[in-house]
Amino acid sequence: MESTRPTGRTVAELVQARWGDHRPGLWCEDLVLTHHEVAAGAAARAALLADLLPAGAEPHVGVLLDNTPEYPLWLSAAALAGAALAGINPTRRGPELARDILHTECRVLLTERAHLPLLADLELPGVRILLTDTEEYEVLLASYTESEPDASRATPADRFLLYFTSGSTGAPKAAICTQGRLAAAGRSLVTQFGVGQGDVHYICMPMFHGNAVIADWAPALVAGAGVALRRRFSASGFLADVRRYRATYFTYVGRAVQYVLATEERPDDRDNPLRLGFGTEAGAVDAAAFERRFGVRLVEGYGSSEGGAAVQWSPGTPTGAVGRAAPGLAVLDPETRAECPPAAFSPSGRLLNGEEAIGELVNRAPNPFEGYWRNPEADAERRREGWYWTGDLFYRDGDGYLYFAGRADDRLRVDSENLAAAMIENILARYEGADAVAVYAIPDPVTGDQVMAAVAGRFDPLDFAKFLLAQPDLGTKMAPRFVRVVERMPVTATNKIHRARLRQEGIHCTDPVWWRPPGETTYRRLTTEDAEGPLVSTRGPSHVRRQGLEPRTR
Repeated sequence: MESTRPTGRTVAELVQARWGDHRPGLWCEDLVLTHHEVAAGAAARAALLADLLPAGAEPHVGVLLDNTPEYPLWLSAAALAGAALAGINPTRRGPELARDILHTECRVLLTERAHLPLLADLELPGVRILLTDTEEYEVLLASYTESEPDASRATPADRFLLYFTSGSTGAPKAAICTQGRLAAAGRSLVTQFGVGQGDVHYICMPMFHGNAVIADWAPALVAGAGVALRRRFSASGFLADVRRYRATYFTYVGRAVQYVLATEERPDDRDNPLRLGFGTEAGAVDAAAFERRFGVRLVEGYGSSEGGAAVQWSPGTPTGAVGRAAPGLAVLDPETRAECPPAAFSPSGRLLNGEEAIGELVNRAPNPFEGYWRNPEADAERRREGWYWTGDLFYRDGDGYLYFAGRADDRLRVDSENLAAAMIENILARYEGADAVAVYAIPDPVTGDQVMAAVAGRFDPLDFAKFLLAQPDLGTKMAPRFVRVVERMPVTATNKIHRARLRQEGIHCTDPVWWRPPGETTYRRLTTEDAEGPLVSTRGPSHVRRQGLEPRTR
């Protein structure tokens, strides 16, 4: 069925527009639903929710599910009901999990039997739990199957999403997204990437995270495109799913692209229907490798989870840059509030003035940041001086193109020089043996930081040292003092590297650690004696786990 593209200002209007559209619209394993069936299912769930929510309660529903059809059905239902959906992270445990549910004031929690053990022994007063894969649930829904979608009461200002940002410290914050903002984000991506009704969006990132909903589900809903779900991300199943569902578009976060590239290469890898991947943190090296292998261009974008700032890629964007700064976006020194000078590069591409050029990306123009749920302190931190402070490090070139340099807490200060972890990672990613790389700071025994890297894959200390010497854009302070060799990079539930854990463990880990003593260019295994010595020992007491270190020699 061909129809005009919905221009609804609300998510509810976009859901209602699919009523009567009998094209296949949702795939998950062996299940196929038409767009009409999705709209009908959403209407039934919206009616059920209206009866379940106590009078006077916040209209919030929690969803503790993998990427099953119930997830998009309940997203659509929440929009029709004028409710907000809180995506609950299934990797959280115990009191932290209970805190997320209670903090967002969810009076109804949707989950499935596989996740029920997570809720055992948790005190969740006033929360009604529904198991979506039970006969009781089907019986409950049966009374509402005649419902039709009605978007007449929805407004753009209706609170729609409460999604937790993955901060490195403190409890996660629940960012607010209204129906109007999500609909606008979907329209923007449809325009940017030319999404149409014939596209199929493959959602393999977890839907409790903003990326999957805002960058994948929302543009599909706007365009009337199909959606194919993967219960949980699988690198080995990626290409098979893409072919099975004839997927044309997907989004990614963190190290997902690296995991796909680590699968066995086949001669027919380019035989696939994909035309575009959109996401963050793939890196220039992996993006180029992905396009060579699969014939698919990856577009690296930047957008703060909270919606306060975004940078769009456009033709002509230099390699390594995210895009050109829009009006209002500036790179500021967080202490002086002054704008940082443009970056200066050596002929080899090395950043020469990182000390001055790297700063925090700030949006000084009006922006759609809608705040955090019941967290005025976090709101104030983001809205200093009336501007939106992203918490992300960038630098810009003389033509106004922006380059991502990491999170604010990824800044390293080595010998009084400011460095950015993301810049060093982009260089180390060229190392042939590395499947994944993470760079982070650990305390220097005297002052400032030391550079430490975690490398997943093959590591040869002599080969690695030669590689570093051959990199023309590796500054004199950038070479890692310590290298931790891991079998698999620790990641969060959204496939982002778990930097907080790496920083916290430092050299005191069970993995092999190699180090380059001051004044030397080669690496050797870190011993217990090294770790407790004056050249290595970090500030404060040292608690060394012997398993990760070579035994002390005499």
